[in-house]
Amino acid sequence: MTRPYPPIAEHGLIGDLQTCALVSSEGVLDWFCSPRFDSPSVFAALLDHERGGHFAITAQTPGGSGPHVVTRQLYLADTAILITRFLTPEGVGEVVDFMPVREERTPTDRHQVVRVMRVVRGSMRFALECRPRFDYGRAHHALALDGGAARFDAPDTTAHLQTVGPVSLEADGDDVRATVALDADGRAAVVLTVCDAGGAAPSPPDADDMAREFAGLNRYWHRWTGRCRYRGRWQQIVNRSAITLKLLTYGPTGAPVAAATMGLPEQEGGERNWDYRYTWVRDASLAVRVMRDVGFTAEANAFRGWLAHRFRGVGAPNGEPLQVMYRVDGDPHLPEEVLGHLSGWRGSAPVRVGNDAAGQLQLDIYGEAVYALAQAGRTPDVVGYDHWRRSAALLDWLCGHWDRPDDGIWETRGGRKDFTYSRLMCWVALDRGIRQALATGRPADLTRWTAVRDAVMEQIMTRGWSRERQAFVQHYDSTVLDASLLMMPLVGFVPPTDPRWLSTLDAMEGELVSDSLVYRYDPLASPDGLRGCEGTFSFCSFLYVHALARAGRVEQARYAFDKMLTYANHVGLFAEEIGPTGEQLGNFPQAFTHLALVTAALALDAELDEEP
Repeated sequence: MTRPYPPIAEHGLIGDLQTCALVSSEGVLDWFCSPRFDSPSVFAALLDHERGGHFAITAQTPGGSGPHVVTRQLYLADTAILITRFLTPEGVGEVVDFMPVREERTPTDRHQVVRVMRVVRGSMRFALECRPRFDYGRAHHALALDGGAARFDAPDTTAHLQTVGPVSLEADGDDVRATVALDADGRAAVVLTVCDAGGAAPSPPDADDMAREFAGLNRYWHRWTGRCRYRGRWQQIVNRSAITLKLLTYGPTGAPVAAATMGLPEQEGGERNWDYRYTWVRDASLAVRVMRDVGFTAEANAFRGWLAHRFRGVGAPNGEPLQVMYRVDGDPHLPEEVLGHLSGWRGSAPVRVGNDAAGQLQLDIYGEAVYALAQAGRTPDVVGYDHWRRSAALLDWLCGHWDRPDDGIWETRGGRKDFTYSRLMCWVALDRGIRQALATGRPADLTRWTAVRDAVMEQIMTRGWSRERQAFVQHYDSTVLDASLLMMPLVGFVPPTDPRWLSTLDAMEGELVSDSLVYRYDPLASPDGLRGCEGTFSFCSFLYVHALARAGRVEQARYAFDKMLTYANHVGLFAEEIGPTGEQLGNFPQAFTHLALVTAALALDAELDEEP
C-alpha cells in the first residue's frame, strides 16, 4: 500500500519533549522509541520494512491506493501538530498526528500518539494497520483484543490502542487492522499509549477528549513560539527550526539529542550509519547561544544546568574530565552494538545502536562546554560559585593537557592527529574562561590561563596555517582543508575579514564547496578509516553562509542561504547531509543543522540591515 522505504526527508516529526515519532508523507508512523529518545524502538520500519514494525493510516479508493491517491503533508502553523492530507476523486481526508505534552520536567514511562482521521470533502475509507515490533524487532508480543481496544504485551513494554468513533479493530495475527469509512465532516481517532510492561490502559477516550487535547497542544506551542524574539526575514523557517530543536530536547534534564533517529546512512547502501539519539556536548553547547539569541533562555539555561552536573562527576570512563556524549539522563555508558537482524534503510547496513565514539578523545568539547556556560547574557547564573570552582579546575587541567593528538570533531576512525579545530576550541575554552572570570570577579589563575591561551593561538597560526595552501588546514601534518574551521570567525578567533581568514574561505570555496553546499573534508585526501563517501554536510553549509555574510560577501551569502532552504523537506526539516542529487541523507532531523540555520539567518539579517 505504501513505499517500503520512503526517502528520509519524506517525514514529519512529532514529539512530547521526552520522545518523538516520524510519520511519512503517506501516513505511516515508521519510527518511534519509548519511553525516551534513546530507548528501544516500538516502530522501526524505517530501518527494516519487514521486521521493524509500523503504524499506518492510509487512504483507500475504489481502484485501490496508489496513483489514485495524492498526499500532502504540513504542520499546523507554529506547532508540532502534523497533518497528512489524502486527495482522491471521491474525497479529501486528513490524518492529524500529535503527541500530548504531559509532564515536560518529570520523566514518565507513559507516552501517547494521537491519530485523528477526518474527511473534509466527499467520503473516504481509511486503512489502519498497527504492527508494533518491540525492542528493535527482537521482542515478541501477544495481542489481546476487546471491542474497541487492543493491548500488545511484550516482555518489557505494553502498548494500548484505543479507538474513538466508527473504528472496528480486527486481529491480524498478533497485530490489528481496520477499515474506517467516513463522510464529509466525519471524524474518528485512535490513541496509542505505550508504557512499562503490565501498565493499565488510560480511561477510554471520547471525541471531547480529542478536541481538548488538540486545543491544549495548539495553545502550548503558540505560547512557546510567542517567546521567540526573532523578527527577521525568515520568520517561518526560524520558528520551525526552533520547534525542531525543542522537540529534540529531553524535557526532564534539558539535554538535546543530536537527531531523532539511528542508523540512517550518510551514503545509501554504505556503512556510515550511526546512532545519534544521544547528547553530544558539542552540538548541545552550540545550541545554547542560538536558543538564547532568539529568546528561549529557559531552554538554554536548562542545558547549562545539565552540563554543570557533568562537571560534578568522577570523569569519563576514558579518564578525561568530560565525555564526548552522554545519554539524556547523563549516563556515560553507550556501548555500540550491531543489530544484524535489521536490513537497514534500503539495505544500508550495519545498523548500529549505541556509539563507540563516546570513548574517543575529542579535545574540542572543552571549548564548547565553556562556551555554553559563558552564555549567560542577561540571564541569571544557573551554575553558581561552586560550579565556577569546578570550571576553573577544568581550565587549570586543560592548561596542561591541550597539546595532544586527538580523534577530532568528525569522530573519524583513522587515528589521532593534531587537529586544528581541536586546538581552536581549546583556545575558546581559555578565552571564555578568562572573560568570565574578569566579568564576575571570581578567582582564577589568569596569568597561566592567558599565557596558555596565547600559546595555543601562536601554535595554530604557525602550525595550523599552510603557506602552501594559504589557508588554515585540518591538522598540522597535512594541507587538507576542513569545514569545521568555518567556526573560526564565529567564536572570535580571527576577525571575519582577516586576510588569512579570507584566503582560507577562498580555498574552501575552491575545494570543499559545490554549488554552495559544503563537504566536511575530502576523505580521499585525509582517510578517515571508513569505506565509502558521504554527502555535503548541512551544518557546514549554513556556517559557510554565516562566514560569507560576516566577510561582507552579503549577496553571495544570501544566494547560498536561499539555495540551502530549497533542500529543506516539505515541512521545513533537514537531515544531516545533502546527496549529489539533492536528496537528504543521514539521521533525521538533525539538531546541528537547524541550529546552524538559525545562526546563518541571524548573521544575514544583521548584515542586510546594515546595507544602504
